[in-house]
Amino acid sequence: MGKDSSIQWTHHTFNPWWGCEKVSPGCTNCYAAAFDKRVGGMNWGKAAPRRFFGEKHWNNPLIWNAAAAKAGERHRVFCASMADVFEDRPDLVDHRVRLFNLIQATPNLDWLLLTKRPENVVRMLMECRYRVEGGIHSTLGLVPMTNVWLGTTVENQDQAERRISELLWIPAAVRFLSMEPLLGPVDLTGIGVGGQEGLTDALTGVRERPGSFRGDGDTIDWVIVGGESGPKARPFDLAWARFIRDQCEVGGVPCFVKQLGARPVEDESLVGVKAIGRLKDKHGGDWDEWPADLRVREFPKTVAAAATLDCPGLF
Repeated sequence: MGKDSSIQWTHHTFNPWWGCEKVSPGCTNCYAAAFDKRVGGMNWGKAAPRRFFGEKHWNNPLIWNAAAAKAGERHRVFCASMADVFEDRPDLVDHRVRLFNLIQATPNLDWLLLTKRPENVVRMLMECRYRVEGGIHSTLGLVPMTNVWLGTTVENQDQAERRISELLWIPAAVRFLSMEPLLGPVDLTGIGVGGQEGLTDALTGVRERPGSFRGDGDTIDWVIVGGESGPKARPFDLAWARFIRDQCEVGGVPCFVKQLGARPVEDESLVGVKAIGRLKDKHGGDWDEWPADLRVREFPKTVAAAATLDCPGLF
């Protein structure tokens, strides 16, 4: 089965709806908002409507699941490139319930849910679990959701502190970070979690002061890193990517360098900004054009569908 997504780390992309609201510096030049506007949509912003889809669209993951099962493989689905599954709006609740029932009905697919709002995840999963549709309780939660990879976007140190601290509390088959666009150096080895005393290395689970934080072992399992593309792209210092790569190597966590973006730089401390050179790939996604040491594209170990998660009271 061929890929139908241009994103290097996934086989498919599925959007339960289109539209979102910008919430942090990484959203400034949002590619999804720009694409929505380019095709005539008006789905970005707090007051804007969201765009919803019909049965044919929702049936696609069932087709992908059947194809993956026939091939004896697991295929990854990125959800959602044009939205945030955990955006807090009343008009999204029913669609989110439908999404999680679909995830449960497609056990041969690993669903990569990426959010800038990890603080909403637990509450919304509970809402999905107990939501009533047509007088029948949602089946979400009757079995562990072992095919959910939960990720959050981290563009700078401030967002790392806030979002990773939320993500580490949430049970998932795989926890991952999308550090794209990366806007500065980020240290993942000292993250405060849930008001607990001491700091946690998000890549190893080792705490400065062992305490009650869920067994002192929950970690980030995968890190994706990349620069910003587009005409307004901000500089991407390759030292930032190397810093993340090195932390992942020490922590034993797979690292995936996705792209160098439109403005990669080798040394931003020079007068002006010294670019590594104009890349033929305008997104900086062709690693044949990269420095050899950044040609790193690793994946986490696939989680078997029969695995169980320690998440009492949540799923």
